[in-house]
Amino acid sequence: MSLYPESLTNLIEQFQKLPTIGKKSAERLAMSIVDKDSKSVEDFSNALKEVKDKIHPCKICGNLTEDDICNICKDVSRDETTICVIEDVRNLIAIEKSSVYHGRYHILGGLISPSDNVKAEDLSIDKLLERIDKEGIKEIILAISSTIEGETTSLFLAHLLENKDVRVSKIASGIPVGSNLEYFDQLTLERALEDRREI
Repeated sequence: MSLYPESLTNLIEQFQKLPTIGKKSAERLAMSIVDKDSKSVEDFSNALKEVKDKIHPCKICGNLTEDDICNICKDVSRDETTICVIEDVRNLIAIEKSSVYHGRYHILGGLISPSDNVKAEDLSIDKLLERIDKEGIKEIILAISSTIEGETTSLFLAHLLENKDVRVSKIASGIPVGSNLEYFDQLTLERALEDRREI
């Protein structure tokens, strides 16, 4: 028999589906919703719905935006000749917080992973190649996590870009193998970007 009424049990289960939220945290979050007034809960509900309705990928780089093109792609002060290739939006946010990179981005939407049945054609690689040809790109920075999947993806991209007239570099020091970019502090990411090496 459940300790909670059915609706509260359902809310706890929904919170548990979120990343890093275990049973205890889900129970605390659900109980905090119960304690809030109706207006606060309605505002919270509307914010969730609004994000789902309005947010979508930028048609150029894949960053999150409410418009067709994200603020980074619209920013004319950024270096238009450099693209930093990353796995997902969380990595973009981590790099932006370092304030050391001022070029463009390209989000792959994942990494090549045969064990998860993710192939190169499932990623936004064709769009990257198209951008290199159309936008006069001079350098591609591979800022991809040093996991097995990340290394596989980096090697695949480096091989694809061999015949392109573009410098290909990879972020360097401070990022150990098997780690994920989103968990590093700003200084580590800054040094990794500044010490990138050609591949």
